[in-house]
Amino acid sequence: MIAEIVGGLLFGSIALVADGLHMSTHAGALLLAALAYTYARKHAANPSFSFGTGKLGDLAGFTSAVILAMIALLIGYESVSRLFDPVPIHFAEAIPIAGVGLGVNIASAWLLSGGDHHHGHVHTHESHDHDETRYITTSDGNVRLEVFEDGVPPRFRLHVETGHALTAQATSIATVRPDGSRQHFAMVARDDYLESADEIPEPHQFDADVAINGQIYPVAFEEHEHAHESAHTDNNMRAAVVHIIADAAVSVLVIVGLLLARAFGWLWMDPLAGIVGAFVIASWAVGLVRDTGAILLDMNPDKHMAEKLRQAIENGGDEIADLHLWRLGPGHLGAVVSILTAQTTRRQDFYRERLARFRSLSHLTIEVVQKP
Repeated sequence: MIAEIVGGLLFGSIALVADGLHMSTHAGALLLAALAYTYARKHAANPSFSFGTGKLGDLAGFTSAVILAMIALLIGYESVSRLFDPVPIHFAEAIPIAGVGLGVNIASAWLLSGGDHHHGHVHTHESHDHDETRYITTSDGNVRLEVFEDGVPPRFRLHVETGHALTAQATSIATVRPDGSRQHFAMVARDDYLESADEIPEPHQFDADVAINGQIYPVAFEEHEHAHESAHTDNNMRAAVVHIIADAAVSVLVIVGLLLARAFGWLWMDPLAGIVGAFVIASWAVGLVRDTGAILLDMNPDKHMAEKLRQAIENGGDEIADLHLWRLGPGHLGAVVSILTAQTTRRQDFYRERLARFRSLSHLTIEVVQKP
């Protein structure tokens, strides 16, 4: 950082100064991240924090993103000024210094990537831990039973692992759910497996009696739902990594700009590299502000999971009057659910058991209201 700032001022490279200034921000970001982790750990059991200290990382990430945006504005302003008022550049000294800066960034990024963290913008589908494959040993061999839903409505599938082929006429499945409801599934033959003719309703938590050639084989299914991948993102670590990756990108731009300026006499390439670097930093800052700000404002972190929660309740004949879902920290969500029911025997424990498969719900408040 010191070498780039001093070297850039001495040898005339505004891009080098810009890279050094940004490197100073990522040093500060690492310190901020470390302080956030330390404070969160120290006060993890402090009852003053009603929902724990999980959001401290998001607060640190938001602060770091604001600093990133300010540095991007500073770099952009200085670079535009140098476009209209260029100065001589001492390439022999400036280029090696920029190379050292890039090496430091690469080493820092490698060190931080050693942990299992989620960085940048993650857009994946909700993770399901259904554990929906069962192996059954029959008198005629082994079969594999699974709930298949890869891009299609969920259905049972039976595959023969060893032994004789199965026939649809001699095979069926009956399910019994925790509320006592039953459903029978007839099977149809496919290319090399049997498949249930009907879809399997959510949730996939039930006992199944698999009838094969007159014999009944009981198996149990328990479904677990996890939040969207972004709900597990550690924005504190992400902010630190964003600083370093953005700085590495700017270092590359600085080196390219200096090499082109030396080779062709294009002195404007140096400030242009600074402008491009400013846009790179600003884009990362905007994304980080948007994501961390949404968490700090308690926006719904996973609309798909909220819909799954609604289905889990309303598929049993009840109605959700109010639902609030928010993020408490990486991998931990809070929810408040108000339920209207006509069943006088259903209490909070009944619905807690029904929602137990949502493993990411670390804090769950349930209100049960009897319909008139």
